[in-house]
Amino acid sequence: MKVFVTGGNGFIGCHVVRILVASGHQVVCLLRSTSRTERIDGLAFERAAGDVRDLASIRAGMSRCDCTIHLAAPSSWDNDESLALKQVIEGGIRNVLHVASALRGHRVVFVSSTAAINASDTPQLFDERTAFAVRDPSLRYAHAKHHAEMQASEAFRRGVPVIIVNPAEVYGPLDTSLVTAGNLIDFAKSNPVLVCRGGTGVVHVEDVAAGIVAALERGRPGERYILSGQNISIRQLAALCLEQLGRQARIVTVPNGLVRVLSRIGVRLHLPLPYNPHVVPYATRYWFVDSSKAERELAVTFRGARETIGSTLAWLRETGHLDA
Repeated sequence: MKVFVTGGNGFIGCHVVRILVASGHQVVCLLRSTSRTERIDGLAFERAAGDVRDLASIRAGMSRCDCTIHLAAPSSWDNDESLALKQVIEGGIRNVLHVASALRGHRVVFVSSTAAINASDTPQLFDERTAFAVRDPSLRYAHAKHHAEMQASEAFRRGVPVIIVNPAEVYGPLDTSLVTAGNLIDFAKSNPVLVCRGGTGVVHVEDVAAGIVAALERGRPGERYILSGQNISIRQLAALCLEQLGRQARIVTVPNGLVRVLSRIGVRLHLPLPYNPHVVPYATRYWFVDSSKAERELAVTFRGARETIGSTLAWLRETGHLDA
């Protein structure tokens, strides 16, 4: 197939492009003139100039391809406060679905997030059937992805063959923006290591990429597929990181209410904090999910947290982010 990919130069996207090329597909990547492409420069792909916020460039790229993988999203926690979050996530999927509706049988895989599944204050397990009940307006990324999914579901009802995949918290090599690898660097360099009460599914980026391509090839239109490995608390994640680094450091659990207040003040007053305050609204909740549907229907498997975090730490050492 000839596959149109948005966000193909990103952390997840570069691994998706690599799998597509290795599988014999032709790849067309939508890229801005300012897009950094070092993660995919050695791969065989065709460049399409444009932006997901520009309908004309989306139409020009998608119309010459058989199907689309839509990954584009802001790639920094700092963007959780920005207008670009809504423009890129909600506006981007609107443009992709609008074009797809005019292309007969054009299959679309929308890469959402488990943030659009649900969250809880105590550990609970959610799956694709769970109703989104997140109310906190500070979780802007979660709400944006949820609204994007609503658009995808409506487009499916109008006949667009769209499939949704929901990756959990993605770790692995080539996270050059340190979106999640930055958490491990914080654990590695802090003493004491401050954590809160919350947790997430942890998944290897290569497993997510394989799941996305499998959804393109085998997924059922109108369905969601959770792509996640092991569910783990923030404290367990910190302990696992320290253990693999062979580092002795005290882990201190800070009450969620306190860390949320401190983070809001830190962001408002631009105060230096020993952690990324934009992560806190997510880290102080549980985003535990069940990926058995994807394993069953897409024939994919997911690594455990130990292997996933070990792989990420190895990459961080190789790239000089951590002491060898």
